[in-house]
Amino acid sequence: MRFTALCFALAAGVGAALGGAAPARAGAPEVPAWLHAHLGTGEGQIAPVVLDRARRLYHEKLQQGTVRNPCYLAMDATRPSTARDGTPGRRFYVICEAQRSFRAVSSGHGNGRKLQRADFSNGRDCARHFSNAEGSKLTAGGSYVTAETRTSFKGYVGAANRREPFFRTFLLFDGEGETANARERAIGGHPAVLVRWQCRFKNPDSPHADTEGYVPYGKLVNYTGGRSNGCTTWSETASKEILALVEDNPTTLYIYPESGDIDAVAAAVTVGRSLSRAGLYWNDTCLQTIRAPRFWPKETLGPIIDDWRASLPKLAPPELPICK
Repeated sequence: MRFTALCFALAAGVGAALGGAAPARAGAPEVPAWLHAHLGTGEGQIAPVVLDRARRLYHEKLQQGTVRNPCYLAMDATRPSTARDGTPGRRFYVICEAQRSFRAVSSGHGNGRKLQRADFSNGRDCARHFSNAEGSKLTAGGSYVTAETRTSFKGYVGAANRREPFFRTFLLFDGEGETANARERAIGGHPAVLVRWQCRFKNPDSPHADTEGYVPYGKLVNYTGGRSNGCTTWSETASKEILALVEDNPTTLYIYPESGDIDAVAAAVTVGRSLSRAGLYWNDTCLQTIRAPRFWPKETLGPIIDDWRASLPKLAPPELPICK
């Protein structure tokens, strides 16, 4: 199913707890009957709290005139990146209600860092650490609106006799509240592919050549469903459709969990309290893996990252070898 369509009407209450301290937003129209089939915690479904907040955010921005796009986006970063059958787990959602279109696709979560003063690294399958600190390489939950796109050259790929330039398009996000520094952090969405540079070759006619006429060459790596540097990443197929959907037509993106959710779940786990009885939500599979999540506010983590950066030796960037 393509991501085209006219979307939607929003939800006031989805019959699930809102877990943690999320910003108060205006109510939204009742969830349409057809969408109830997609509510839940099973593979390809969306948790009620995630849908409720995504719809409230969209409805608010729609009323403000910030967005006109008929579809909205959401992500549940508490879910595992790999499904039980070994395929990439579907935890990013594109919903267009007027056309009764619901699509769940894979997406990466931030991998974090392991520093001497603080280990805030995440495993490949489940995210334990979250942060809005610049340089943390972690996912920050909350409210975003999609912005402009930027396409950049990443290097040459392909066989030696047929090397071609590879470009990747990056969709910027504008955040608010805890995510207001999204641009400072260069947080957005893009295909889960990169070029791992291996060598350089002479191509003075290329617009991407350096002052000596060399261009980088490398291997194209697809990390769909894996970890990112804090951005939202999709498969190449999903990326094309999502980018086409929001090009010159912004919409909202809600990423769960926010800091209040994380702190509330961590506190409940610490005292052995049932999340459901406490009105909280976290994916069961990942909670068993991580035991308890942690949010690192930028005020705490920022100075640690700054000190680490300052401690790095001042070395000249390594020079790529000449391709054979």
